[in-house]
Amino acid sequence: MAGEVNGVNGHNGTNGNGVNGSAHHRKALSRKMSSPMMPAFMVSAPAKVILFGEHAVVHGKAAIAAAISLRSYLLVTTLSKSKRTVSLIFPDVDMSHTWNIDELPWATFSHPSKKKNYYDLVTSLDPELITAIQPHLSNISEDKPESIQKIHRGAALSFLYIFLSLGNQSFPGCSYALRSTIPIGQGLGSSASIAVCLAGALLLQLRALSGPHPDQPEEEARLQLERINRWAFVGEMAMHGNPSGVDNTVATHGKAVVFQRTDYEKPPWVRPLWDFPELPLLLVDTKQPKSTSFEVAKVAALKEKLPKLVGGILDTIDKITRAGEALIDEADFDSTQLESLEKIGALMTLNHGQLMSLGVSHPRLERIRALVDHEGIGWTKLTGAGGGGCSITLLRPDARTKLDRLEERLEEEGFEKFETTLGGDGVGVLYPAVIKNGLDEDEEGGMEIDLERFLAAKDNESVERLVGVHEGGCESEGWKFWRVESR
Repeated sequence: MAGEVNGVNGHNGTNGNGVNGSAHHRKALSRKMSSPMMPAFMVSAPAKVILFGEHAVVHGKAAIAAAISLRSYLLVTTLSKSKRTVSLIFPDVDMSHTWNIDELPWATFSHPSKKKNYYDLVTSLDPELITAIQPHLSNISEDKPESIQKIHRGAALSFLYIFLSLGNQSFPGCSYALRSTIPIGQGLGSSASIAVCLAGALLLQLRALSGPHPDQPEEEARLQLERINRWAFVGEMAMHGNPSGVDNTVATHGKAVVFQRTDYEKPPWVRPLWDFPELPLLLVDTKQPKSTSFEVAKVAALKEKLPKLVGGILDTIDKITRAGEALIDEADFDSTQLESLEKIGALMTLNHGQLMSLGVSHPRLERIRALVDHEGIGWTKLTGAGGGGCSITLLRPDARTKLDRLEERLEEEGFEKFETTLGGDGVGVLYPAVIKNGLDEDEEGGMEIDLERFLAAKDNESVERLVGVHEGGCESEGWKFWRVESR
């Protein structure tokens, strides 16, 4: 199924088997290598929110997670043939590091017992490969506090594990520059979004993906998405140890998914909601630090003390989730009609009430709900583990006229709001990295997004303008997505 992606010619890529030129590996190279100076290109993937089912999902119940239009963007720039380095640059977290390609532990990764194909399913990390990477992490961000070093080294481990698993020593020198409009550490799947971008970019460079293009058959598109998703999950394992796989699935596929995990020794059950509608959403960051593990432990302790009562609450949350799933599947559900939005909003309100009874809300979250309710613009609930973090509000069709006044109140009280869209696209590609309706529309052929310009963007708004995102979170002409719809 490998092929060119909108004219993307792979560089020194293999079909996932070839490394270092042995006779066996040379035979595995089924495609001619292309010119090393590949045009810069970009990959993007969304954040996610939990719409229904927080905490209940930890106890074997169902939950619904959906993509939102806050996204990560990865700019891949191929260096000249003489430059044998690979760089990971992430200015939003003040991280930048460069490795010499020829000094990386290719021998360990290319051993026949270790080498993975781009289509393989990897469900655990190889300890020997992790050990081989460690010396290449030791000097990352040495001038920064230990807490920051830990984050940076986790990101680098995730990147190098995917890079070394999929690449080979003849890979061209590249810079991988990341920008993200997603609040980090707030339960919105920022790391999974980045992992999807990295996996997608490397698979594109290997010519292991076909599409995306408008006439791509649905089954082929699903195959490409699953290929990206599998390797993004590898990146998530490197970063987090034992992730659920939900964040990377939503960031890859977009739209929404129903997921349930009854046995932590097995992968979760996941059902993509390919026809999930795009809904207007207000995301508000409380700016209140939270601990997912602490909130999860708090609910578990309460369940141990009051098993029947807490079990009943978790069952109710599960029923709310299933009701939401059924509602969205209804043929007459219309996301533009107030009646349909009211039904979803009522379920969100009920879900939040159950979470409050479990003790996982926070005064800052309740204050947001009070402000939104006072303006009468929508239905609000916490999203994620609670105890701080973010809230989400499904907006009424007439909310626009009242948003400015709400924004003033939120800003006065130290909240940060993001107007976004629920249920949008998953992973997307801009090849080459040229925006035809960008900042300099008079430039012949459009505006090229070069590395200097990309890194210089000063804030989220500047990043979105640069990459061609306009009001409503929609990308401009040039961006292409693997879209799968069942209807």
